[in-house]
Amino acid sequence: MTEYMDIDGGRIAYDSIGEGPLVVLSHGIGDRRQSYRFLAPMIAAAGYRVVSTDLRGHGDSSMNWVSETGKEAISRTDVADDLLAVITKLNAGPAIIVGHSISGGAATIAAAKSPDLVRGIVEINPFTLTQKASVSALFTVSRYRRGMFPLMGTMMFKSLSLWEKYLNVAYPTKPADYAEYMAAGIAKLSEPGRMGEFMKTGKSTPADAQAQLPNVTQPALIIMGTADPDFPNPEAEGKAVIAALPAGLGSLGLVDNGGHYPHAQSPEQTAALILPFLKEHAHA
Repeated sequence: MTEYMDIDGGRIAYDSIGEGPLVVLSHGIGDRRQSYRFLAPMIAAAGYRVVSTDLRGHGDSSMNWVSETGKEAISRTDVADDLLAVITKLNAGPAIIVGHSISGGAATIAAAKSPDLVRGIVEINPFTLTQKASVSALFTVSRYRRGMFPLMGTMMFKSLSLWEKYLNVAYPTKPADYAEYMAAGIAKLSEPGRMGEFMKTGKSTPADAQAQLPNVTQPALIIMGTADPDFPNPEAEGKAVIAALPAGLGSLGLVDNGGHYPHAQSPEQTAALILPFLKEHAHA
């Protein structure tokens, strides 16, 4: 059931299931909190309260937010502040934050800014480090080439058809409800204003998240799908994030043949990586 929380600047939509230590889930660009539709119940069944949130401007959250800088962008810092506000208003923290893609970077920032509210972070295929398109990989890594061209085209041309093409690559294997879920996602992005909010995410960079990596003091689990088309070498990307954290904080988990959405594509494998981390770090 959709619930809403008013915070500074707008309204965040979320749903909550289970009881126990708080785990907050935050999705990636152009998506909705329902991307965790398989993973959230698995975490809740293991004894946790799981709150799945919609990014500002996305899903059922409100649009037309104005950042502190007044820029037409949705930054990782913005998302981090929203997540911290949710944890504070729920009065159920500290929490483990699970962030996918842009929200992986947001999890880093939230942990660094408010260690009293965040016990640990899980970053799934995160954009936490600043990126450069690899020209050589466009020629040598088919997966990367097939993903990058439609993804860049989506941002350049505001094209939903190219976004669908990218998603087809980003899910090397499809969950049973893939067609239904994607149709609902395209319908959501077709609502007035929603595509514009999606485009704002493409105007921000991970520089704010990268700058905060050395300031994290909590444990971090980085999960990478080995077939993620967003990175020339997903495993190397995950290791680079860990290397930028203080020594001993980060650990790496790999989802074999996982694309950019392993939590939806391969939820059992993803849960098998997350649940031991929660058992170790989510309790006082």
